[in-house]
Amino acid sequence: MNAGTRNYTIVTAAYWGFTLTDGALRMLVLLHFFRLGFSPFTLAFLFLLYEAAGIGANLIGGWLATRFGIARMLAVGLITQITGFLLLSALSPGWSMAASVAWVVLAQGICGVAKDLTKTASKSAIKLTAGDASGQLFRWVAWFTGSKNAMKGFGFFLGGLLLEIVGFRGALWLMAALLACVLLGVLLSLPPLMGRAKASKSAKELFAKNHGVNLLAAARVVLFGARDVWFVVGLPVFLYASGWTFTMVGGFLAVWTIGYGLVQAAAPALVRRSTDGLATEVPAARLWSLLLALVPLAILAALWSDLPRGDLLVVVGLCVFGFAFAVNSSIHSYLVLAYAGSEKAAEDVGFYYAANAVGRFAGTLLSGLLYQWGGLSACLIGSAAMLIACWLVTLALPMTRSVPAAAAAPAPPRHSAPKA
Repeated sequence: MNAGTRNYTIVTAAYWGFTLTDGALRMLVLLHFFRLGFSPFTLAFLFLLYEAAGIGANLIGGWLATRFGIARMLAVGLITQITGFLLLSALSPGWSMAASVAWVVLAQGICGVAKDLTKTASKSAIKLTAGDASGQLFRWVAWFTGSKNAMKGFGFFLGGLLLEIVGFRGALWLMAALLACVLLGVLLSLPPLMGRAKASKSAKELFAKNHGVNLLAAARVVLFGARDVWFVVGLPVFLYASGWTFTMVGGFLAVWTIGYGLVQAAAPALVRRSTDGLATEVPAARLWSLLLALVPLAILAALWSDLPRGDLLVVVGLCVFGFAFAVNSSIHSYLVLAYAGSEKAAEDVGFYYAANAVGRFAGTLLSGLLYQWGGLSACLIGSAAMLIACWLVTLALPMTRSVPAAAAAPAPPRHSAPKA
């Protein structure tokens, strides 16, 4: 095994451990506080700082990974997640509702920072280890992203299981211990300066990404907003209101997420490869965006037709949605690395996933608001509108790689004054 493959394997394994606990955390918080009587909007509010913190964490995380090295930022992300778990475990049942909500939001915000620091460092490592070989890069990105989401599905199941067996606080302590073992492995096995390069010196330089990365970031905002606008709060509450138990809801979300991850990992087999890495991949992004936009409209039409067992119609529709969404997400994750420059890939990835966090934030907020206002139908309308916007943005994706104008222009010669 060469050094690149070895480092890719280590980073992927570390991110698996992180994602397992991150998925478990979401299910722990959602089920525990829904059982305590929190409203759909309040549940959404608990996750807002988690998502909002990711915006800044991705931007600064990409810069920090370039400045100090990917391995160091991966370790910082793991330490931050452990800190968030321990803070959340300190929540006391005797506190008031306002104090409990504020504490959970704060701890969730810290976990949100941890998630996106870790994600940015991990995905940047793929670009570094895979190089610019299009076929290998697409396969490694797809496998990393797909396996990560499958692990998140196992995390959903783990969260519900731990909540039943050891309770809320015990589950958080066990997950913190697991991450401590992962952290030790990262510190002992990865080169600390892996991925270190000359970082951007100004905010203008940090945000001046190439045209392809900018457009993908815009598409990512609405793509993930379209998923979370009905997946985060609307769907679980809808299924529970339809007579499903907590175990059934958590189990279904786990199976769906695992299947979604497997489709992501298999995405390279569904997209014809091109020699330049863009000629067939960009049209594929456009096609799959359009197909995905039709799915929530079809689910909405089925619900409005008053067919029996609306919950089963939603489940079938969600499976179709998950398949198309997984292919879209995998293609986008590949394209951002294809467009990104090698030297500052961590900054490009951080910028892109900051947009991802913006979409999750908007989707989480709207999921609670729209469901409280108009039920699952309102959430589906919001999802369809965002996906149509995503498709329109992909129509403008460039077919060639480019670099920011500032980077492309050669520096003017420096003339020194003649010596006397």
